[in-house]
Amino acid sequence: MPESRDDLIAFLDAKLAISGFPDYGPMGLQVIGSHSVDHVITAVSASLSLFQEAARSGAQLVVVHHGLFWDRESRVVDRVMRGRLRTLFDADISLAAYHLALDAHEALGNNAGIVRALGLESECTPFALSNGRPIGQVAHTSDPLTPDELIERVRIEIGQPNATFMYGPAVIRRIAVCSGSGTGYLREASALGSDALITGDMSEPSEMLARELGIHFIAAGHYATEVFGVRAVADLLANEKDCDATFVHLPTIA
Repeated sequence: MPESRDDLIAFLDAKLAISGFPDYGPMGLQVIGSHSVDHVITAVSASLSLFQEAARSGAQLVVVHHGLFWDRESRVVDRVMRGRLRTLFDADISLAAYHLALDAHEALGNNAGIVRALGLESECTPFALSNGRPIGQVAHTSDPLTPDELIERVRIEIGQPNATFMYGPAVIRRIAVCSGSGTGYLREASALGSDALITGDMSEPSEMLARELGIHFIAAGHYATEVFGVRAVADLLANEKDCDATFVHLPTIA
């Protein structure tokens, strides 16, 4: 028996507590398609390629971290948006998006997934606040790491970093983690006593600021740090709901 689209969305909305995370666009259901769902696809970002893959696979619902609609973007349905929407409409596919709430969730979130993958132990220290809610995590390791050991662990568990600015201590015990665009939290990570910050993106001031703060900075890639949440959502739906759920890997360099 297929699942109801509305029941699945209500389940995810509640599980991820989206009402507690004001965001930069509408979260939850963004495009309405088929009422019945027996196949769900999850992915990091909405794109034409993703929607075409969903249509080929016969999916009725796509769940992403980065959706189609953002507050600061134009409301004009241009050629790109029209092509994406047409693909969803023609295949009767619904789209749901979960952004900050999926970064922050204590079990399903991107940052929780990174902490687990790196073999760290999460602390209860609020970090990387957005609208007063902590998005990132601060964690520690029971076995201290050298800078080279931390880089290697990131390479194995997340992927080859885009940048490593290693200006922190020779022994690493405490690590701040903020998936995606977390470079702006370097000062906060340092103030909390972190030896390193692992995030996705980097910015021009990152290297000099890391040097002056005396902290390690690893930019592991925006995409690479944000696969953890949508993978966890696919596993959650497959295990707890009466539908198939599959993560689709469409990597980007950034």
